[in-house]
Order: sequence, then structure tokens, then C-alpha cells
Amino acid sequence: MRLFQQQKLLYAAYKPYQTLLIGYVLGLVILSLSRGFLFIWHWDRVSAAGNVIELLALGLRADVIQMGYLTLPILLMAPLLTHKFGQNLWLKIQVSWLVLALSFLIFMEAATPAFILQYDLRPNRLFIEYLNHPQEVFSTLWGGFKFWVIASTLILALSVVLLIKVARHLHARQKSKTFSFRAALILWPLLVVLEIVGIRSTLAHRPANPAFFAVTSDALVNDLIINSAYSVEYAVYNLRHEADAAAIYGEMPIDEMLAQVRAQPYLASKQFPNPNYPTLHFNQASVMTQKPKNIVVILEESLGATFVESLGGIPVTPNLEQLKSEGWWFTHLYATGTRSVRGIEAVISSFMPTPARSTVKLSLSQQNFYTAASLLAEQGYFTEFLYGGETHFDNMQSFFSGNGFQSTLGIESIKNPEFVGSWGASDGDLFQLAHQRFSELAETDSPFFSLVFTSSNHEPFEFPNGTIEPYNQPLQSVENAVKYADYALGKFIQQAKQSNYWEDTIFLIVADHDTRVYGDELVPIDKFHIPGLILGHSLAPRIVDSITSQIDLMPTVISLAGVSSLTPALGQDLSSAEAPPANRAMMQFGSNYAWLTDNTSVILTPNGAITGYYDFAEKRFVRGQQVEQSAVEKARAHALLPSWLYRNRAYDTGCPSAVEITQSGC
Repeated sequence: MRLFQQQKLLYAAYKPYQTLLIGYVLGLVILSLSRGFLFIWHWDRVSAAGNVIELLALGLRADVIQMGYLTLPILLMAPLLTHKFGQNLWLKIQVSWLVLALSFLIFMEAATPAFILQYDLRPNRLFIEYLNHPQEVFSTLWGGFKFWVIASTLILALSVVLLIKVARHLHARQKSKTFSFRAALILWPLLVVLEIVGIRSTLAHRPANPAFFAVTSDALVNDLIINSAYSVEYAVYNLRHEADAAAIYGEMPIDEMLAQVRAQPYLASKQFPNPNYPTLHFNQASVMTQKPKNIVVILEESLGATFVESLGGIPVTPNLEQLKSEGWWFTHLYATGTRSVRGIEAVISSFMPTPARSTVKLSLSQQNFYTAASLLAEQGYFTEFLYGGETHFDNMQSFFSGNGFQSTLGIESIKNPEFVGSWGASDGDLFQLAHQRFSELAETDSPFFSLVFTSSNHEPFEFPNGTIEPYNQPLQSVENAVKYADYALGKFIQQAKQSNYWEDTIFLIVADHDTRVYGDELVPIDKFHIPGLILGHSLAPRIVDSITSQIDLMPTVISLAGVSSLTPALGQDLSSAEAPPANRAMMQFGSNYAWLTDNTSVILTPNGAITGYYDFAEKRFVRGQQVEQSAVEKARAHALLPSWLYRNRAYDTGCPSAVEITQSGC
């Protein structure tokens, strides 16, 4: 009899929370099934990374955290609504929650395969950022991931219909019966405690977070362990910390950071006269000219070493291959990140990467933040940005106009374009505009600086028909898009050689990043390898074999153009004979940071530093080699300093325009 009474009391206590608890269990089932599918899809990488049963158990643990986040806010309302006057509202809240919360989980999981195909990671901060550009994103998805778009839509629609039916059934079933307020209160504290314990997931000082589940050396597998809703939610939470690398890699006093960075051989002899701008130093031009050269930067969308035969890729860039013998060709050049705005940041501002969003998009860098344009504008250059699409995309126009670019021209400036795709006018149309502008500017007395940013090599890979012989099928493939981009570039350079600006201009041709960055490593270094070429009428050909970063390019080009400058840029002027090449590069991949040299390398993660070396022949990072602690501290200093410079608004020349700039300052 007593056992029967206890069971009756337990059931009475359970009834008020029935829908919430059913939803909780359904959520765990949905997330586990999705993870199972993703594990099977990437079975070779998952099985190679560790014990699959243990990984699945960790995944369930992450799902318990996610379901705790979703259910705890509703559960906390129970004491206010489970009395007899609020029971009807309480039931409606629960069934509404069941439909909305589980639909959200299903949507995030359904969107995951396409995101993984593009970024080799679960949805993260990029997923949130791209919501600001629905037209471009939908065009990309429809062009490159049509199957997944349709499948995801059908899965979500069917799931919502089923969830609504389940919710109506549960509501009708519970509405027909009353439940005990007293019984509800008896069970409530226990449920709250269990939820909090599940959310913390550990008795350690800090609760579990995505880094807690990073138990393998494969970044994708680590991401598959958690779920996409959790990944995105944690990214939103981290937005308030995103400008502070110290929160990920640990604290270091600013004096120590500066000492480590300034100790680099190419900076060791420099003077740093302004404590408000602690990286500001004078760089003497390596070339003396009567009039500074014009500078044109051609930033090629997603043109990684993957597509350059002499760099170990496939033969779809014949024009670039031909041009490489005419200028300075970089054989070991590495991008700092995996997005266009990170490439812009590195090339145009020579700014080292951080775990935060690119400074192109951050609030404190929209004015008084160093760019090559702001430096050259102070030197009397006319500065301009040319793009085939909408210049406001990724906040580019705001960043450029606030930091030295006197003109920004987008698709509206291209009259009667030959071809317009999802991302704007074709590269051929963009280069026609560029040639027209350069011809006009060459007739003026001032030198000019122009950034030309291409877009044809971007999903969905649209370009004019009949311009190239396809490398493969279907026509709208990345290989064919790269081949068209190379065709348009080659045609422009031929045109430029016959122009009135060729002899007075230095061209930098470089990729913003490779196409889809993926690999079973914490940082897939090989996918950061990009081509780079400095070209000009008076420039003697040269092969640069040392390891080089995107941040080194503009200091070198500015020096070759004959401009001595007061600059905060920490990239090396490779044209200077004062010091040997730095032979290092830095890469940010999510929350992991790679410091690459020719003999030892360091990867910084939220869990600590991993040391080893990069095998250039096998194109893999080999962990385990012991390195001096000083190498780890050097890597940490370079990873931490840019965040400090951003937060303290200390990355600029400190000089207003149109003033005399000397070695000691403005």
C-alpha cells in the first residue's frame, strides 16, 4: 500500500512537468541522431580521432548542457504558474516551448551539413554574421548546396508539423486533468538542481564549455561532439569577450608582449618613440625615386595554393604561372585566416590575427585605425577601393571610408557590365573599371593607391560563358571559377602593360584566403598557403622562398614604391637589407592559433600550447617535438598583442592628415 501511495505521489508530482520532460528527452534523441549521422558521414576522421563510444558519450553530455539551457528558464516559472489559477497558462507555455525549442534544434542540425561542407566546422560565429547578408548567403547556398537547402527545408517543415501534432495531443491530454500545486512544488527544487548540475557538467571550478569537449587533434571532430545550437549560442555569448585573446590564451603583461615582438631581428634596431602607439616606428624606403610609385593591390577571392600548379596545386592559373617569372614570387606565403575580411585586415592593415572577428567589422577600429590607405593618404596619395559587388558587404565601406580610403566604388560604378552574378559584376567588368580609373588617375599629379577586390571565385561560382575552356564539369565549379578569375587577371595585366600607368605602378597580387579550409588538424596549415606576386615595370624578378605572412606584403610594397613611412605595422619589409627574412607566419583558425617557422611551430589552443614542427613535404603538423619555452612565449605574445592594440586604440600613426612626418613622429 505504501509503495502504491509513493508511486501515486511521484506521478502527481511528474504531471505538471510532463510536456517539459518529454521535450527534454526528445531534444536529446534529436541531437544524438543528428550526431550519429554526422559521425557516419565523417567516419574516417571520427574513428581515427578516438574511441567512438567515448566521443558519443561526450556528445550526450554536451546535449544535456544544451537542453538544460533551453528548459531551465521555463522550469523557473513553475512556482508562479502551477497553482490552479495559472495551470492553463502553464500548459500553453510548455507546449509552445516544445514546438519552438525543438524546431530550433532541428533547424540548427539541418543547417549543419552545408556549413561543414563550406567551413569544415559546425555553425559558429560566422553563422550569425552571415544572417546580416541574406541575399548573398541564399545565392551561395542555392548555387553550391542546393540539395542541402531543399533537404533542410523539408526536414524542418515535416518536423514542425509533427511537433505541432505532438504538442496538441499533450495539451489536450493534460488539460483534461488537474494537478496538485503542492506535488509540483515538491519536485521542483530537485529538477532545478538537476538542471544546474547538467548545465555545469563538471565539479571543476569552471563549468564545461566547447573547449572542454576538444579532446582530439581534429577540429571538426571536436565540433561534431557538441551540437550546433550550443556552438552558436556560445559564440553569441563570447561576442562580449571577442576582442580579448587573453581570455583564451592567458594573460601576459604588455611590456613583455612588446619586448617579445620588438625583439624580432627586423624590429630590433627600430626606435618606438610614442608610448601611446607602442608599435609605431620609422621604416626607411629601400628604393629612392623622384616620385613615389602608384600602388595597386589586387586581392583575389579564395585563390589558394590549391589552384597553383607550381605551389603543389592543380593547373587552373596559367596566367599567374606566367607572370610569376616577371616579379617577386612568394612560394611560402600564408594567409592569417579563412575569411575575406581577415585577408583585408592582414594585407591592408598588416594587422596580426586574433580570435575575434576581423577589425574590419569591430566598432573600435572604424576610425583612427591604421591602413595602408591612411598612411599613403598622409603621403599625398589618392586612395580608392574598387569592388564588383555592394561595398557595404562585411562592413567594408564603413571601415575603408573611416580609415584613409578617399573613394569607394562598387557595382553601381560599373556601367553596362557584361555579366552580373550573385556577388556582383564579373572580374572582367571590375578590371575594366580599374583600368579606366587608373588611366584617369595617371593623368593627375598625385600618385594613387587602389585596392581591387575580386569576387568571381566565390560560390556559387558564376562567370560569363564562353570565356574559358572548362577544366571540369559542371561548369559552375570552383576550378572553373578560378580559371576564369585567372583569365580576367591575365587580360587586365596585358592591358595594363600597354597603359599610361604601367611604368609608374607597383602591383601586388595576392589571395585573401584559400577556398574551403578543412582538414583533420587543429589548424590545417596547408589550407592557409596562398600565392603572392609583386609586379612592376622596374622590379627585377625574384623568388622569395622564406616563410612569409600576409602582414609582410604591404610594408614591402610601400618600401619598394619609394615611401619612407612612420608606421605601426609589424610586418617585415622584405626589400630591406637590414635583417634576414623573419621566416615565420601566423594563422587563426577558430580559437586555435598557429605560429609557423621553418623548424619549430606552436599551436595555441584554449587548453594550452601544442609544440612540434610542420612537415612541408607531407603538408602536416607533427606534434610532440619539444621546443624552448621562449618559442611558446613568442607565439603567445604575437597572439595577444593585436587584441591589446585594438582594445586600447593604439594601432595608428597618431598623425592627422597633411602634416610633415619624420622619423621621430608627426
